[in-house]
Amino acid sequence: MKGIKKNSILLLVITIIIVGFVLKDDFNAIIDALLKANIAILILAFLCQVVAIMFEALAYKKVVDSYTENYSYKSALKMQFITKFFNGITPFSTGGQPMQIYLLKKEGFRLTKATNIIMQNFILYQAALVTYGILALLINWKWNLFKEVTLLKNLIALGFLMNTLVMVGLIIISFSSKLNHLIIDKTITLLAKLKIVKDKEKKQAEWSERIDDFHEGTTYLKKHKMLCLQSYFYNLVYLTLNYLMSFFVVASLIGWQNPVTPVNAICSSAYILIIGAFVPIPGASGGIEYGYLRFFGSFIKGSILKASLLIWRFISYYFLMIVGAVIFNIKGSEKECE
Repeated sequence: MKGIKKNSILLLVITIIIVGFVLKDDFNAIIDALLKANIAILILAFLCQVVAIMFEALAYKKVVDSYTENYSYKSALKMQFITKFFNGITPFSTGGQPMQIYLLKKEGFRLTKATNIIMQNFILYQAALVTYGILALLINWKWNLFKEVTLLKNLIALGFLMNTLVMVGLIIISFSSKLNHLIIDKTITLLAKLKIVKDKEKKQAEWSERIDDFHEGTTYLKKHKMLCLQSYFYNLVYLTLNYLMSFFVVASLIGWQNPVTPVNAICSSAYILIIGAFVPIPGASGGIEYGYLRFFGSFIKGSILKASLLIWRFISYYFLMIVGAVIFNIKGSEKECE
């Protein structure tokens, strides 16, 4: 809990600095734009984000369904919001998956099975993310949407390559039992030589059993190809809605007829979130906002650009974190009552 409070305070300080930086040169015009925003279209933006999370929960539940029939969609949905909270308060979004494993153990899953679920879910998500990365790169190559952001486009290419390598690496780890046994055996042997591990044979036997359990789970998942395809598809829908939300944000400020088309919004959002992977601050704060101003700055300018940033960032990040924190605290209170 101390880590959560510390990161939350850090995040609050960073948020105040960023908001102050955004508002400082055009405060009155930005506030005026926010006050004149179309409420009905803003509601659509919120709904777009919420429905996106609902599809993300569906994708996650499909993976869990390959292991058990007793996991409810309600639990999957709660899990996604809680994950957003823990990803949001940790550098490089590293807090979400350990929390998912912890909560699955609370639900009665063995550690190996819980790890399998999270690993396979992440692989399918990465597959959808790489698919969108390819589409976004091809669209920008064809129409050159972002003429003024050469440096960021280079970062995008690097980020796309990293995501692809992560996905390939996870697939190899998931399905290559011999490689995992070799890595574990060599690692334990080295640790034994360094006197860090005392009983080498015992440790090798323990880890060998864990690897076998892990690969038994991945083999089981391979038999459920339709569930994998469904999860992959739901992840694509999640990303589409998540990226499309920015289109509704801009439309709420200047109407439906504006330079930000759904395609522009999706490509810009996809690129922005890839950039966030390079920022070692909770929520990738600073980098995300900079990326938004640069990419969306290719289509809109001035107070409208900055007002849309504030709304978009609230819906895509702070709103989800607030809901996740509330659900996590309620869930904790329920456990205490039991």
